[in-house]
Amino acid sequence: MTILNELHQDHINLNKILAILRLKVEKLRAGNHPDFSLMADVIDYISNYADAYHHRREDTLYKHFHGRSVELDQLLMGCEEEHLQMKASSTHLAETIDGILHDAVIPMDEFTDQLEAYLDQQDAHLNREEGSLFPMIQGVANDQDWEQLKTELPKSDDPLFGEKQAVQYTDLYKALIMDMAESKEA
Repeated sequence: MTILNELHQDHINLNKILAILRLKVEKLRAGNHPDFSLMADVIDYISNYADAYHHRREDTLYKHFHGRSVELDQLLMGCEEEHLQMKASSTHLAETIDGILHDAVIPMDEFTDQLEAYLDQQDAHLNREEGSLFPMIQGVANDQDWEQLKTELPKSDDPLFGEKQAVQYTDLYKALIMDMAESKEA
């Protein structure tokens, strides 16, 4: 399995979470209030795994393939910049949710717009990587690249979707399973 397969699996898992957050946006637009503690856990997971670990792996991968073509370099630099922007967006959203949990008065329309913009940003980035960047990397990579990257990019177990769930994400995992079951019934 190449690093691209591992990153692709991370994207599949992240898309599951983003889909559940999209359902939360729909509920918010309909006037329902979500479990903000659960939402804080979701953003915490994205920050702690996707932003801190997954994107670092991608950035290392991107540095490895930098210089192979002008078009690839432009995509690589764009995705690296998006990683920084997404980290800032995750932090801002986490701060907003923390404010709500601590009784800050935040209009729900404003929060919903912020959450939706965050989801749109995540979706656009994932689509760019999956649709353009990863295929381009696959096209220039050789067996030697993948062997070298295996040692440079050791795999870490995903604390939510991996074999050993982190204790802090056990409730989140259960809630996500319930949300997925509810969305299938709807």
